[in-house]
Amino acid sequence: MLILYTILCLLLGYLLGSIPFALIIGKIFYHTDIRNHGSGNLGGTNAGRVLGKKAGIAVIVCDVLKVVLAVGIASLISPAAATWTGFMCCIGHCYPIFAHFHGGKAVSTVFGFLLGTSIFVFKDTFYFLVPFLMFFIVLYLFKFVSLASICGIVCGTLFITATLWSMNVQNILVIIACWLMAILVIYRHLKNIRAIQNGEERKITWM
Repeated sequence: MLILYTILCLLLGYLLGSIPFALIIGKIFYHTDIRNHGSGNLGGTNAGRVLGKKAGIAVIVCDVLKVVLAVGIASLISPAAATWTGFMCCIGHCYPIFAHFHGGKAVSTVFGFLLGTSIFVFKDTFYFLVPFLMFFIVLYLFKFVSLASICGIVCGTLFITATLWSMNVQNILVIIACWLMAILVIYRHLKNIRAIQNGEERKITWM
């Protein structure tokens, strides 16, 4: 039964992650399909640029909370199930079944993953605060959301690896999920990395 419940949680995580809040909010409140504007991504950054600050914040909050919910439900099974469910939620966000597998870049969902795991898995706010602080330091210094996102998740993954490292199977499964998360974020931002190298990446102006 444990395996069955875990599989159901992974499926639930993917389906929750697949809810395209940027698309929903854009169409319902702004009569705009943001896939046809800006970068075309269904994420908070593009929603903010296309629809405005309020819409961007709303999308970010919803994308964070859907991962926290998924992790919270799966934490009733085991820490490993919760972590992998959070990862599947981020996969769903990037490749949503409800939006023809064209989603966001997992920035908000990654922080939802870190917040959810810090609450339900690690029960220690430092697992969220450390990468969150790194994100804002890099964002303040360089003004690139993409670079700050990559540095934040890598920092969080290194922190998790350093504090959990042992031959315990549960810990190893959690660490693997976190590294896959970091790889996913880097992969989703390859175009941004090339844009930074070419001096073409857009910088934020509010910080």
